[in-house]
Amino acid sequence: MDQPLVIAGRTFASRLIVGTGKYPSHAVMKAAHDASGTNMVTVAVRRVDITRKTESLLDYIDTSKIFLLPNTAACYTAEDAIRTARLGREAGMSNWVKLEVIGDERTLFPDNEGLLEATRVLVKDGFIVLPYTNDDPVMCRKLAEAGAAAVMPLGAPIGSGLGIQNPNNIRIIKEQATVPVIVDAGVGTASDAAVAMELGADGVLMNTAIAGADDPVAMATAMKLAVQAGRLAFLAGRIPRKSYASASSPLHGVVGSKA
Repeated sequence: MDQPLVIAGRTFASRLIVGTGKYPSHAVMKAAHDASGTNMVTVAVRRVDITRKTESLLDYIDTSKIFLLPNTAACYTAEDAIRTARLGREAGMSNWVKLEVIGDERTLFPDNEGLLEATRVLVKDGFIVLPYTNDDPVMCRKLAEAGAAAVMPLGAPIGSGLGIQNPNNIRIIKEQATVPVIVDAGVGTASDAAVAMELGADGVLMNTAIAGADDPVAMATAMKLAVQAGRLAFLAGRIPRKSYASASSPLHGVVGSKA
C-alpha cells in the first residue's frame, strides 16, 4: 500500500507539483491545474502582484484546494532570495518557499554555495524550505542537514525538456535521503515524469512541459497519469535487466523439452 506524500507534516494527495508561468492565459492555467490534479502550485513572488490590487494569476487559484508554494525565481544571490522569501511571507502567501538561488544566467544552474547559505538562514527564520539544486548527492545531503524540508534536484536545465539526464544521481539522492526528493526542472513529456517516479522520487515539479505544450490541459492530464504510473511501477518493483532473452513461457516441464 502506498502512503501519501508528506512534507513538513503536511499531506498531499498528488505527487505532481505544477508551476504558474508561461501559460497562454490565466484561464488555461486554471484548467491545466484542474486537469493535473495537483495539490500544490509554485508562484514566483517577484513576478506576481501580491497586493491583489489588479487581476492576478492568484485570482485563478482555488487556495481551498491548492496550496501555494512561493518561489524565489530570478534571485541571483542568497541575500536577494532571503529578502524575496520574507516579502512573500509578509504579503500573506506562506512561510513555505521553493528556494532558488541562480548561479548562471544562461544555464540557470543553481549557485549551491548561496543556496546552502540561504537555506540555513531561512530555516532559522521559521521557513519551510524546499531548495532547488543540482542533481548532486553531496549537496542534497548538506541541504537536508541544514534543515531543508525536502530537496529538489534538477532532472535537466530549467525549461530544456531534456528529461532525466543523470538517473543514477537521482537514484543515489533518493537512497540516502532523509527528506522527500522532488525532481524539479527538465521534464519534457509524460515519459520523463514516469522515469523520475520509477527512480524512486517522491514527486515531480514541472511548469514549461505543461504550459508550453500545444494543448496544456491535455498535457496536464498526461502528466498526472504518468506520475501515478511511475509511482506504481516503482512500488511494484521492475524485473532485472538482462543481456539475453528469457522466455515468457518457461519450457521447464514441457513434454519433449530439454529443460
